[in-house]
Amino acid sequence: MGATGYGYYRTVILISMFLGYLLYYFNRKTFSFLMPSVMEEIELDKEELGLITSSQTLAYAISKFASGVLSDQLSARWLFSLGLFIIGGINIIFSWSSSVMVFTGLWFLNGLGQGFGWPPCAKVLRKWFEPSQFGTWWAVLSCSMNLAGSLGPIITTVLAEYYSWRTIISVSGGVCMGFAFVCVLLVKNEPSDVGLPSIQPGGKKGKGNKNTPNDESTLKEFLLSPYLWVLSMSYLVVFGVKIACTDWGQLFLMQEKGQSAMMGSSYMSALEVGGFAGSIAAGLLSDRAVARHGLGTHGNPRHGLLLAMMAGMTVSMYLFRITITAEIPKDDPLWVTALHPVSVLTGLSEKEIWILTLGAVFGFSSYGPIALFGVIANESAPSNYCGMSHAIVALMANVGAFLAGLPFSAIAKHYSWDTAFWVAEVICALTTVCFFLLRNMRTKMGRVHKKTD
Repeated sequence: MGATGYGYYRTVILISMFLGYLLYYFNRKTFSFLMPSVMEEIELDKEELGLITSSQTLAYAISKFASGVLSDQLSARWLFSLGLFIIGGINIIFSWSSSVMVFTGLWFLNGLGQGFGWPPCAKVLRKWFEPSQFGTWWAVLSCSMNLAGSLGPIITTVLAEYYSWRTIISVSGGVCMGFAFVCVLLVKNEPSDVGLPSIQPGGKKGKGNKNTPNDESTLKEFLLSPYLWVLSMSYLVVFGVKIACTDWGQLFLMQEKGQSAMMGSSYMSALEVGGFAGSIAAGLLSDRAVARHGLGTHGNPRHGLLLAMMAGMTVSMYLFRITITAEIPKDDPLWVTALHPVSVLTGLSEKEIWILTLGAVFGFSSYGPIALFGVIANESAPSNYCGMSHAIVALMANVGAFLAGLPFSAIAKHYSWDTAFWVAEVICALTTVCFFLLRNMRTKMGRVHKKTD
């Protein structure tokens, strides 16, 4: 009966949080999805667009950090539901506005509400699932972002042909507010809330657990761990580059690569579909690597997959920037010849298939590391600073997202989108090389007892 109870509540809670976080992400990106439609009504230059998106990212970084640090003292159910309600209301008010400064202020408030989303999800996952399942279910839940990101651009582009951008944002906000009440009813903080025994976090069963020293550390020992900051800086770059591609990739294709709005939306959707697969693959494959090799004090079995995916990001960005052109090449490139049979079968042009392929590859390669950085930050930290560890790396990731807003768009304004994406590509390549060189450093944060070391 206990197993049935766990299975039922795990399913209901996971589905509720999956749909809830899907709405979080969709309402975070509605402005980006509808940017072409907004620009048709309101004259906005690249710097103004960057200011609006960066204001949200800055607020999200602050809110997510605070929420992560305080998550142990707050009710995950109420925090998650409150955030949904807030961002729904903000989006409705946003749809009534027209000035750049009001847009910026409201999108900043949207970012504050967005910070209430993921920390409660992480807390509930740890309470309801065994440690050996943590990476996989973390990846599954994070796929809600990919689903929202893949369906969002197409849904909003189609709806924009029949309704104004104001109506679309307003309705999405109303749905978000309504679902907040569903989450209050269905999400449970931990098994003990419904009369089930709590799942005690702990290490793997087997040798090495007896007389294992307590792995708690002081705050100073934790913050002085070099790996915490290597992880944070790498996550900053990966997340910043990913945000640059999702926020600006559509405009890059339309303004400098001569593609249609539908092609730009389709690229975004392909990116998110690839991200869905990448997140799941990262969770499953890295969990298997950990099961085979175990976690030690130096290196991490997840590093190999992480580095391969980071390299994939760099290569796919390079091909996206170099091979896609507004003009039709005189001589067919190799990829055109290779994709011709697929073009005949699908009815799409070789260029369209190639753009969608590069989008899917980038999504696969970028969302995998995003899932892995969060998992590694949790499992490498001392038991008494797991929440803070994730809060710190998430804060640095959002600094990267902020840099992908106004600074990135400023480069595009003064030079070109091509130059801006080249800068992101080079930084991603250098970060991958540096992480490769440091892959075998001490990864156990905080105090390490001599016997364990």
